[in-house]
Amino acid sequence: DSARYRGEPRRDCLLTARFGSGEHTLVLVAMATGARATPGAHRAAAEACRWIGRAVGRSHRRLAEDIRAARRGDLKSGLHRLTDRSLGRLRASAAEQGVEPGEYAASLRCLLLPADPQCRTRVFFGVGAGGLFRLRDGEWQDIEPLGTDAASEPVVGFGSLPAETPEGDRLTMDLGIPTPPSPYEPEPGPPREPFRFRASVARPGDTLLMCTGGLADPLRGEPALAAHLTGRWSGSGAPGLAEFLADAQVRVKGYADDRTAAAVWEA
Repeated sequence: DSARYRGEPRRDCLLTARFGSGEHTLVLVAMATGARATPGAHRAAAEACRWIGRAVGRSHRRLAEDIRAARRGDLKSGLHRLTDRSLGRLRASAAEQGVEPGEYAASLRCLLLPADPQCRTRVFFGVGAGGLFRLRDGEWQDIEPLGTDAASEPVVGFGSLPAETPEGDRLTMDLGIPTPPSPYEPEPGPPREPFRFRASVARPGDTLLMCTGGLADPLRGEPALAAHLTGRWSGSGAPGLAEFLADAQVRVKGYADDRTAAAVWEA
């Protein structure tokens, strides 16, 4: 509503794609949200979806095999690389346009769904804000995974120089005096968001919901919305498209960001 009120493009973008055939068929749902208050937010979101779509498309056969074989470690590391490369291309686009990386950036959330009915593994991955929820037995569960990059707390000895060289020479003590920046090295960019990954096994009757922050925030912050969607989506089957769109657009006071959502009803 806020973008419509201001006459601006929506910052969200949605991509759905199907790759492969037979038991190797894989469905990708990707959604991205461009940075707030930046003129190219909608273009950055669209570009992020395109890049991750191409990356998954090139690797879909291996990804489908890893999902069916429950190779969680391979999936996590492989999808982390694909995500890094896709968002790296976004940073390269920012440099080509002469803007700061943070002004041409996007959060990215993806869901991989195997078409094989015997495989109930659902894989989520991405970077940035949003939500991943599961409606099970009439209760909403917030299953958004934590970031998996470097720990936030410092660890003694982690990344520090040794006290002496292998030859036994003592090294000069670090007195904590900042080193002047080198004119030959680029300034460090903004800190990157942690990578998020979750592979879970669905049960019959589950409803899995992936959404951008525009829906995730009110779903977490307003119990009445969660109760409303529970009543609407706890039936025996998925609603029609028009009904789903109406449910996803229920207004909540104080929340006006773009909403993009994709849901899976398990038979």
